[in-house]
Amino acid sequence: MLTVDLITQKAITVETSKILIVDDAPDNIVTLENILEDMPYEIYKAYNGREALSMVYEVEPDLILLDVMMPVMNGFEVAEKLKSDERTRLIPIIMLTALDGQGERLRGYKAGVDDFISKPFNIIELRLRVSNLLKLRTYISELEHAEQIIFSLARTVEAKDKYTEGHCERLSRMSVSMGKKIDLLEKELVMLRRGGLLHDIGKIAIADAILQKKGPLTDEEYEIIKTHTTIGERICSPLKSLKPILPIILYHHEKIDGSGYPAGLKDDEIPLNARIMGLVDCYDALTTSRSYRPAMTREKAMRIIEAETSNGKWDPQLFEHLADLVMTDPNFSHTG
Repeated sequence: MLTVDLITQKAITVETSKILIVDDAPDNIVTLENILEDMPYEIYKAYNGREALSMVYEVEPDLILLDVMMPVMNGFEVAEKLKSDERTRLIPIIMLTALDGQGERLRGYKAGVDDFISKPFNIIELRLRVSNLLKLRTYISELEHAEQIIFSLARTVEAKDKYTEGHCERLSRMSVSMGKKIDLLEKELVMLRRGGLLHDIGKIAIADAILQKKGPLTDEEYEIIKTHTTIGERICSPLKSLKPILPIILYHHEKIDGSGYPAGLKDDEIPLNARIMGLVDCYDALTTSRSYRPAMTREKAMRIIEAETSNGKWDPQLFEHLADLVMTDPNFSHTG
């Protein structure tokens, strides 16, 4: 069984950390270089905020030491831009300041600054804070790497079958639309977005001959297919960052009448996000081509789902929201 413990071993490498020092005073930069010179760091320098922003994308630093008071663009503005950009938001920032008021620190934290060092610098304190934030950065990088591998595995599942290409992206988008429709919080929408991408990752362990079979599955083959939920949950469970989406992966094939799998849950025993995912999964499966049948129109698909809802398979309230989105939101459905 593939585990995160194995794949994260490849992520851990010993490299020299890159630190970008941003200060309009050359003497301050020299002082910081001298403090850090015997440590395993590669130092880069920028003398104003705009230069720093340009250099960040070129250098990709592991940590930024950022002065507050600079011409052109001050440190608060630089921090806000970096923390609002998906590419740079995880880079730790230590703000260097002679300002010691609570207001300045609160403004810095609001901008996304991770720590503060007051001038004049305490050498031991500065070295320790730099070291600690770099350790945190290393951990985050390893976590990101492990997540990237898992998401790559999910894309590999889709690549195994041309009929399911784009399925996970569509479910991610459609489930978020459903979540917005019922006013879920942003953190729940993030869970749906990620859960849509990873809900079928367990199929990586299912033989291609079964996944791509053109005829009906045998009872034995169907039992094998059903294991993808528990396999997917085991693949993702070692990563704490993916813990919130495990119920989606495990329970998206449950039905509210208890006829689903793997646990035969009923009604509200099925987590809401899993109920949403299961419903849009069914809709997407019906409205896309399969090796054994062409895609259905959205009208025919909705008639089938409506009948199944009447027979107790799907959450009636969620079905009403799905029907409304299918008929009114042109960006929701991929079919005509």
